[in-house]
Formats: sequence, C-alpha cells, structure tokens
Amino acid sequence: MTLSLAERVESARQSQFVGRTAERELFRSALACDDLPFNILHLYGPGGVGKSTLLCEFTRIAQEMGCATIYLDARSIEPSPTAFQKALQASFNENDNHNNHNGSYNGSYNGSYNATAQERITRQNTSTVLLIDTFELLAPLDSWLRDEFFPKMPAHSLTVLSGRAAPSIGWRTDPGWQPFVRSIQLRNLDPDESAAFLNKRQIPARQHQAILDFTHGHPLALSLVAELHQQNDDEFRADSAPNVVAALVERFIEHVPTSEHRMALEACAMVRLLDEPLLTEMIGENAQAIFAWMRNLSFMDAEVGGIFLHDLAREALVTDLRWRNADQYADLHARARAVYMKQFGVANAQEQQSLLHDYTFLHRDNPVVRQIFDWQEGGAVFTDEMKNEEKEEVLGMIEEHEGEDSARMAAAWLDHAAQETVVIRDSNGQMAGMLMLVALERTNGADRTADPAIDAAWHLLESQTPLRSGERATLFRYWLAKDTYQSVSPAQSHIFVTIVQHYLTTPGLAFTLLPCAEPDFWSAGFAYADLHRFEMADFIIGGQKFGVYGHDWRVVSPISWLNLLAEREISMGVVHSKPPVPESLIVLSQDEFTASIHDALRSFHDPNELGKNPLLHSRLVLDRASGSNDTEDRTGALRTLLQEAATKLQATPRQLKFHRAVHHTYFQPAETQELAAELLDLPFSTYRRHLRSGIDYITESLWMQELDVPR
Repeated sequence: MTLSLAERVESARQSQFVGRTAERELFRSALACDDLPFNILHLYGPGGVGKSTLLCEFTRIAQEMGCATIYLDARSIEPSPTAFQKALQASFNENDNHNNHNGSYNGSYNGSYNATAQERITRQNTSTVLLIDTFELLAPLDSWLRDEFFPKMPAHSLTVLSGRAAPSIGWRTDPGWQPFVRSIQLRNLDPDESAAFLNKRQIPARQHQAILDFTHGHPLALSLVAELHQQNDDEFRADSAPNVVAALVERFIEHVPTSEHRMALEACAMVRLLDEPLLTEMIGENAQAIFAWMRNLSFMDAEVGGIFLHDLAREALVTDLRWRNADQYADLHARARAVYMKQFGVANAQEQQSLLHDYTFLHRDNPVVRQIFDWQEGGAVFTDEMKNEEKEEVLGMIEEHEGEDSARMAAAWLDHAAQETVVIRDSNGQMAGMLMLVALERTNGADRTADPAIDAAWHLLESQTPLRSGERATLFRYWLAKDTYQSVSPAQSHIFVTIVQHYLTTPGLAFTLLPCAEPDFWSAGFAYADLHRFEMADFIIGGQKFGVYGHDWRVVSPISWLNLLAEREISMGVVHSKPPVPESLIVLSQDEFTASIHDALRSFHDPNELGKNPLLHSRLVLDRASGSNDTEDRTGALRTLLQEAATKLQATPRQLKFHRAVHHTYFQPAETQELAAELLDLPFSTYRRHLRSGIDYITESLWMQELDVPR
C-alpha cells in the first residue's frame, strides 16, 4: 500500500529520532498503568532543545498504545478561556473527522458535537493524551487551567504541557496537585546521543568533536549543522557558519523585550557568573529589573554567586556579538575587567583566586587559551597551605614524575627559608597537586651549586639586567598535578591562577621563571601570556631537560600585562612574538635613579634639560605617560610624579616643613637658596637639612613606585 505524504513525513521523523530514553520510558510506563500515576506532565527547556520533537514522539507512543491524542499549539490560541475551549473543540473535531475517514477511530463517543471537549473526553472509553506546545504563551491562563479546567478532566486523561518556563509556583506549592504532577527539564543530548544523531545524518566521525564542542548536544544546533553539512561538506568551524549562529541567537532571544535586555544577555554570556552588581556596572541602572527577568529564562542556570547561560546560548551570543558589534564586545569586556580588578584590590587571598578564575574566563574564546586551560575547574580544586605531615606525599609526587634526583633536591628546598610551597586540593580535601616558589634573591652560592635550576636562573638574571635593591625574582621550581603531572587539568589550571595571583600581589617583583618538562607544548599558550623562552635558563636533572619560560616585569608591568592580554583576547590574535616594548626603556640602578631625581628637580622648569633626564625612559614614567614616545608627554608625566610625591609630605606637621623647602626651591623657586631660606624664616643650615629630607622622601617614594612596592 502506498504511504501518504503525512505518513512518510512521520516515518522520516521517527527514523531520525535519537535519545530521550528516560523521558519516553516515563511516558510509556505511565500510560501502561491501569490508573495513571500522574495527570499533568510539565516538559520545559530552552528554545531548540527538542520539546516539540519529543511531543511528536509522545504522540506516536500514545497512539501506538491505543490512546486518543489531541495536540494544541499555543501560538495559534489567544490566551483566554473562551479561545482555549474553542481551540480544543476544533482540534477534537478535526481528530474525529480524520479518524473516522481512515476507519481508525479508537474512541467510543456517542454524544453531540455541541458537547464540550471535556465532556467528550470523559465519555471516551480509552485514555486521552492532551499535548499543549509552547505553553509559556498561555501563562495568563495558568491559574484558570489549574483551578478550573484541568480539575474537570477525567482521571484517565494525561496532559503534557510543553514550554520554555518551569512550572509556576502555583503548581509547585498546591498540595492537592502535587501527587498528580510530574516535571521534566529537557536538557541537551549527551555525547553518545549527539554522535548517534550525527551518524544518522551521515556526518563523518572526524568532524564530530568540533561539532560537539560548539553545539554541546543542543538538538537545534545539531540539526542546523547537519543541514549546513548537506550544503557544504567542508570541516565545520563555528566562526565560518554565521547562519547557524544567527539562527541560534534568534531562537534564544526571540522574546527579549528591549535592546537593553539583549545587552544584558550578552554581558552574561561574556562572564563566568553574573550577579546584580556586576550587571549594573556592565549595562547601567536598569539592571535590577532585568536581572530578575533573566533569572527565569529557560536557558539560564544559577549557583551560589550568580547566574550563567547554558553553554550553547553563551557560545552563540558571544560569537554573534563579536561578529556583529565588535565595539560593544570590547566595551563589555573592559567593564567586566574593571570590576574584577577593583574587587581584586580589596579581596582576601581566597577571593582573589575566585576573581582570577572569573578574569581568565574572559579569555576562554581564544583558541590558544582553550588548549592550556581546563574550564571545568570551577570549585573543583582549591589552594591550601602544605601541612608538615604532607611533605612525604609532596616528595612522592615529585619522585613519581621527575625521578629520585629531583625529589632529593625538593626535600632540601622544603626546609629552606627561600621557598614557599602550596598544595592544590580537590573537593574532598585530598592533595591534587603542588607548587613550590623559590625567591631567587634569597638564595646563595651554595644553593646554586646544589640545584642546577637555581644556578641557570641566576646566570640568566645576571646576563639580563641584574636585580636592584628591593627587587624580587621568583622561580616556580616545582609545579605539577598528582595524576597528570604538567598536562592540562583542573589542578594545572588552578596552579596557573595561583601563579598569576603571585604576579599581581608580590611587591617589587622584577622577574619570574617557569620550567616545563615539555616546553614546546606550551609555546603558543605562553606566547599569548607574554612568557618568553629563555634557553639560557634551561637545566637537566636526572636525564630530564627542562625548558624555561619567563617574564621581566620591569619591562612589561602587571597592569600593562593585563591590558596586553585584553587586547589579544578582543582581537583573537594568535601570538608568536613579543609585544611591542618602547625601544628607549631602560632599567636604572638605585644610584642612577637617585641622581636622576635630583637632576629632574633642578631642571623642573627647563623643558630642554628635563627632556634629557634618564627617568623619561624608566618604567615609572612610561606607565604614567601610557607608553607615549612623545617627549612632552613624558616630561609632563615626570613633573606630575614629582609633585604628587612632594604633596604627600603635607600629611604631617613634621613633614610639612620638608614640603615647603622643596616647594620654594623647585616648584615655585626663589631666586637663590639663600632667599628661599629667608622666605621660610629658617637658618640656612636648617633649610638645607629640610630640603635634603624632602628630596630623600620624594626619591624613596618614587623608587618604591618604580619597583612596584607599596609604601
């Protein structure tokens, strides 16, 4: 017998259906019971997750089991009791006509077409399944349906309410309804189901991982990619499939009230967790109402600390925003960074690590960063102090991965004052990794003889610009995860976050060095992070060669480094070279710096002489001048720095006299120092002593800034 077109379409749907095993079994087992275990089944989830497809499967199962089925799509129903009743009546009549025409009617209705649909359902001798799609559009009828319509339905009827929103609080709190209601949140297909989907659509297995990484098992996304493959069988890349992204974005935001609501979703897509204060900083004053709206979206989840988008919604919104409005992407990125860094400055150590995970998340779309950072770290591991009784466990990990010689050196370091060792723990408190930091400026000749890593690092520092008084250099001597050593893992990622925390919180940090057992693996990722390969610092222990990467913080300061990474994230560039550094940058010794301060004060009002001052090429002035190569900008920055440092002398009565001596000698100078002393009504020797004290204070204050040491 030739199949009708409708039958062929239904057959095709069934042949392509995958997954939803638990949901189908729940539905089938309910209909198989003599007494239905529940009468209302709430099915909810975000747009495109497969709710309508599952309703079609439910319809097939119900009809296969001999049940009558009625399907309503709320998109064609006005949300009023009268309109709903009419739509139900019309659907019932249509089913009667269809079934009678095909001789397949399985009900036994003997009443009039003028009876209500509820009455007709009651008179049937079979179970009836009512399926209502896009139920969220009937929200104005929710109370009426719950309190008046559904209670009049017969006990042998099952209603499936399918929509984006979870059941309203009325359903969840009514003790009368609770025994007769079930709720299912429909989520994405799991990896095996997704692979089965792609196989049925004849997509080569070599493309599966890239597709799964983008779609996260979202059925609509999988369908769109399959359609794209039929048109073009090139390797799939999300950034080369704008139509797929646009379709997904449209599905997620089709009910967004305003452009400000859309911006809020885009802000949420960029950050790891969004709370109301962060949203306020990112979009403005209407954040409170918009945040409340966002919390109820079907593609939004929540945890302690804030809300976050389902993975695919996040991917689609970020990809679309970056392509559609790069300026807004950059602006939202900058606002989030500013919030994190402001909070970082007043946070405790544990809070700082959480903020750095949030900050790092802003870089997760860069393909290089994705290769070296495990994004499943959230809350899974944490940094803790190493307990004395844990030394043997730490040494055992090092010996397992690096051998006896390395473990023997580590044992000596664990008792050394120049080292600090922290451990990484999993959620059960068990050790998952470790990090040892060695302060190179606190080591001596014996330490360098005993450990080739220290010897090589020290020779590198001496060959570059040697450490100045007050500066610090750190060698991350040992870093590893217990099970995976230096491979990408949650523990390794958390170690990197701990290292960044050290960058940002260590006063006077001048140089950091990180040895790697497989340096080539990290080359692209470390280039992105502005870590440079220093082969001079490589070393061999126990036959294993370690390649060393490092960063000179006197050349690119922590603030400049953060800005550099932000630029690289926004541009999505893959970096293989060093960032541009002003060719005139010099690192002054403390004596050179002191002499230059004296010269700068003497030539404060002489732009030609001040323009020759070595301080114009220091990191101190370059940072204040925002890296400008213009001499006028740099001399202006130097004058401002000198005046700011002098102004601090006004804080106490004792220092105020030092400020007055400096002020009348350099900033608003008298013709001679003798006249300055007369103006201040001071003996010349006292005036000279006050002036020296003021200059010394200014010099020390600016030297601490040059070293990035808080005063």
